[in-house]
Amino acid sequence: MDYTKLTFTNNFVFCKVLENNLELCQELLELILGVHIQKVELADKEKVLDLTPDGKSVRLDIYVEDHLGTVYNIEMQVAAKRNLPKRSRYYQGMIDLNSIEKGARYNSLKKSYVIFICMFDPFEKNLPIYTFSNRCRELLDLELGDETTKVFVNPYGDTRELSAGIDAFFKYLKEEIAQSDFTRKLYIEVEKARENKEWRREYMAWISELEESKEEARAEGRQEGRQEGRQEGSVQGREQTAIRMLKDNMPISKIILYSNLSESCILELQQSLNNDPTVLADQIPQ
Repeated sequence: MDYTKLTFTNNFVFCKVLENNLELCQELLELILGVHIQKVELADKEKVLDLTPDGKSVRLDIYVEDHLGTVYNIEMQVAAKRNLPKRSRYYQGMIDLNSIEKGARYNSLKKSYVIFICMFDPFEKNLPIYTFSNRCRELLDLELGDETTKVFVNPYGDTRELSAGIDAFFKYLKEEIAQSDFTRKLYIEVEKARENKEWRREYMAWISELEESKEEARAEGRQEGRQEGRQEGSVQGREQTAIRMLKDNMPISKIILYSNLSESCILELQQSLNNDPTVLADQIPQ
């Protein structure tokens, strides 16, 4: 992809623009959540949470904290994926683990927001913003009070009841039309990102690593497929050997030795032969 044509919805540009312009990040949060935030700063410069027992790490797009200690994770999601609710739950859990020290009290957990800016309607209900918090099903005005919120932004939803500011932001996401002060600032920063030679080199290296990872995954998949095929063929070959020996009335003990099949498997094959003497290995019911 031509780096000079990348837009704000590109994950790399999205991250570079917001993490290097925290005032814009603050404005974006205020716009989406409808709250006033005094100041934000990077909550974790590495943005990589590596806390799972198996060493699996989570890399967050934007991970910031405000003056009150509230943390915000903002993710750009272009491709439609069905697992977004579970991903939001997983990210929420990882953020909680990252924000509390071992042995600390639960009330030290920080108030947090996980926000997905989606370039599609994640729930197909035509809402521009979907906000989820934990509530009592029997008494909906009773909140759990765990101070966790998940927000899914859909610029293709019905914007008639939204502010002019967020409507302008949605138009910028969809068409790169800058009609507000905020979107004009975004436009300028995206242009700067496109002209940044260092970021361009970083992007090309990232794309190269991504392609290598994909090719390695495809190669592993092909290798696993070949191994499964060989294993399946090997089992079928042993069954055919056992069938031939059964037809020759060989003793079970000898068939086990030569076919390397279990006695129960050989007895099943024998039963299949008794039902149909013409049966072949690949025709035996599994």
